[in-house]
Amino acid sequence: MTTASEPRLTGLETRSIDYVPLDERHGRLWHLGPLWFMSNAQIATLAVGLIGVTGGANLLWSLLAIVAGTVVGTFFMAFHSAQGPQLGLPQMIQSRPQFGYVGALLVWLFAYVQYAGFNVFNTILAGQALHATLHGGVKPWVVAVTLLAFVVALVGYDVIHRAERILTYVFLVVFGIFTVGVLVNLSFPAGSFDLGGFRWTPFLAQFGVVAGYQISWAIYVSDYSRYLPPDVTVRKTFYWTYFGSALGGVWLMALGALLAAWAGKDFDTVRSINAAGDTVFSGFGAIVLLFAALGLVSVTALNMYGGSLTLISAVDSFRTVRPTLTVRLVTLGVTGALSVAGALAATSHFLRNFNDFLLLVLYLFIPWTAVNLMDYYVVRRGRYAVAEIFNPRGIYGRWGLHGIVAYLVGFAVMVPFFSVGDLYTGPAARALGGADVSLFVGLPVAALLYWLLTRSIDVAAEQRLAEAEAAGLERAAHPHREP
Repeated sequence: MTTASEPRLTGLETRSIDYVPLDERHGRLWHLGPLWFMSNAQIATLAVGLIGVTGGANLLWSLLAIVAGTVVGTFFMAFHSAQGPQLGLPQMIQSRPQFGYVGALLVWLFAYVQYAGFNVFNTILAGQALHATLHGGVKPWVVAVTLLAFVVALVGYDVIHRAERILTYVFLVVFGIFTVGVLVNLSFPAGSFDLGGFRWTPFLAQFGVVAGYQISWAIYVSDYSRYLPPDVTVRKTFYWTYFGSALGGVWLMALGALLAAWAGKDFDTVRSINAAGDTVFSGFGAIVLLFAALGLVSVTALNMYGGSLTLISAVDSFRTVRPTLTVRLVTLGVTGALSVAGALAATSHFLRNFNDFLLLVLYLFIPWTAVNLMDYYVVRRGRYAVAEIFNPRGIYGRWGLHGIVAYLVGFAVMVPFFSVGDLYTGPAARALGGADVSLFVGLPVAALLYWLLTRSIDVAAEQRLAEAEAAGLERAAHPHREP
């Protein structure tokens, strides 16, 4: 679906956290499919599929846990996608109606840590892949990958969508051949596909990490749908986002499980991909790694773009920010510099504990996604006074106690169910043999508590205010086209 004239702005994107006016809306709804497919279809995702096999589950049950975790986690992530076209705003600024003008800093801090953490892992992995094929050292390639991602993120929304579509087409060829080679040429341990090999703890560990990884995309989603026209339907927006992300995630995580089962204790992401690729023909492993590095550049750009939006939102909480190209340039530079510094300082200990990092991300964003979706789909039903989101003395207040309380209580009730490797195992998790079911506790508690606390909100009055401010909102947005 497109708007009638599908207008496009030339040059670098200048908009950031500000509202996108209706006459700038453009794009096709199906573009969300390849964007979210390719966002997941890169080898950092492959590492998420290792937990079941390395934790003692056989290959069959690890694959089933991957599918189940993807089905559940992507469900919540995809529902955020419809918020972009309806509100014309990036994802994290939408937390203000629930958490307040200043109170939203709570979740923005966690979001920024996530962007930075993922980029440290992504750029190191890309550096290792490029060093294995082109040589030159990991650290110089980390810097080169970050600089290239910076350029993509700076040009902005349209080029990110276009790059992900092109990469998707190439991925289907390269990784299609690679996957067939893995299935045909590799051998797996005895009992890998034995239904009787079920073990509860590694199954739930794999499920939890996968669900957390998919839910972690929730903080990005509206960033890449906010320029779409508002007449796209919630159902179709959900479907294109859901199936794109789920297919990319299942494919790469399943490859990770297959490679881990084949390589055993000798598994290493880059070396194992290279060796498995060479079973197709000599040198194909290097081709796979080179393309994988391009995929990591693209997802690094997504993290830098989202990190920039989050940093601008945080600054705007204290001093009103006029969205300009200069603001984007500075915040992208800061985000990129922090990513490079973290990657160059990272140790093998950080890389070994990447899956613990994924679990921590899951814990932090389960109550946020519960509050945000409950507010959007049940409490306010998509009706927001967008201009008030940028008003420090507006109707949403500086501190949204309803959202903050629901978030903190939702997080607190999860703590006994946490199971994070050697870092921490809660008493409830120990009683369950180390199984982590915190997802099923935090989500309903945070969502239901928020619903109860917001029963007194006058949604009709907010809607009347939104209608009164709509024309002014459109007029105010247009000066932001120029830097």
